[in-house]
Amino acid sequence: MSTPSTQPAGSLGIIVTDWRVRLEAVVDTMREMSTHTDPQAMVRAYGARVRQLYRHEGFLSLSRRGLSDPYYRITRHSHWAGDINPWTEKDRLPLLKGGLLGELIYGDQPRIIDRIALEPGDPSAPHLEGYQSLMALPNYDGGHALNMTVRLSTAPDAFDPENLPEQLWTSNLFGRATQNLVLNDELKRAYEIVDRELTRVAEIQRSLLPKELPKIPGFDLAAHYQTSQWAGGDYYDFFPLPEGRWGILIADVSGHGTPAAVMMAITHSIAHAYPGAPDPPGKVLGFVNDRLTGHYTLDNESFVTAFYGIYDSKTRELTYASAGHNPPRLKRCVDGSVISLDGVGGLPLGILATGPYDEKTVQFVPGDQVVFYTDGITEANDPEGRMFGLDRLDEVLENCYLDAAGLANEVLVALGRFTAGQPAADDRTLLIGKVS
Repeated sequence: MSTPSTQPAGSLGIIVTDWRVRLEAVVDTMREMSTHTDPQAMVRAYGARVRQLYRHEGFLSLSRRGLSDPYYRITRHSHWAGDINPWTEKDRLPLLKGGLLGELIYGDQPRIIDRIALEPGDPSAPHLEGYQSLMALPNYDGGHALNMTVRLSTAPDAFDPENLPEQLWTSNLFGRATQNLVLNDELKRAYEIVDRELTRVAEIQRSLLPKELPKIPGFDLAAHYQTSQWAGGDYYDFFPLPEGRWGILIADVSGHGTPAAVMMAITHSIAHAYPGAPDPPGKVLGFVNDRLTGHYTLDNESFVTAFYGIYDSKTRELTYASAGHNPPRLKRCVDGSVISLDGVGGLPLGILATGPYDEKTVQFVPGDQVVFYTDGITEANDPEGRMFGLDRLDEVLENCYLDAAGLANEVLVALGRFTAGQPAADDRTLLIGKVS
């Protein structure tokens, strides 16, 4: 450590006396401080600016964050030749116990000591060597002086009490700004960790969805899946069955985000654990419901709406069961009618053990367009708070000359136009089948 510089005795005050020059220097300082995002760099730059405005012989900074009386650390010292970052290199900082500096930081009050007198064995002695007076400026956080700046002079009686209020004010404002940068940096790192984890959750969730759409004879398919956050609770799936039949499942977990994604993964696991071929629809939904209510949902108030239908490509029949899910829309292009597949219904999954769900069969004909969807589609809002609704969905289905992918695109275009491009407030899943 170097020896502190010496200056003539006398009151340590402002070097520049003209207020216009001082104001210009303060404006320049504030401008520079506002550009910093690294607290260590800002402290370094601030110290250089302050030395332009005030007579400066020596200083040190103290911290008792995370420590108990009488322990504290010296975080900065004008004697130090190197630069230690107190937020990332705490192990390099001197840890002291008691003494004059401990009395100052745990005293919670600003102080001026005109003549420093240390007791024998005071641990502060090596850090105050060569100085005769000091000004202690506590930086308050949560009502306590967790940090302190100590300005030092080699002369006695060097600090004018008239300057104490202003310097205490300035020191605390800068200390608060620095702490905000530290907290912002910590928050940024925490968000990065959470973002990586949630991104991984979203990747895992999407891996549970079908990698590609099945090739069902005479039944063209298209799908769209969009979460409102990293991960969501919507779920769709296909199950191959004997004799050209396919199970088509669409479900929506209550809530949003990671909790809904976890419940979606559980629902997926249960559906794929059905003993034997997942048929008929009513028993499959009853099986999933029994497992959810028996092990997962009663304690956390989650539930799942679901629609499961089995399509027979030979007969063009869809046999379905519903657990509180939005009824799919069936557009009959032969006569222009729209049919809601709401012939049966039941409680959402996970609310109450009910046994098998009722079933109904509908006959498709060539040209039929059927839309399976979650409520994130129909309940999407425009800027004025109006919902997209079934009527607008049905309007899109008026075009009978598009294939399934074209219809899905038309729905999404209409939805985007209606919502004015606002981010989705709920997960959106869309399955479209076109009977050829």
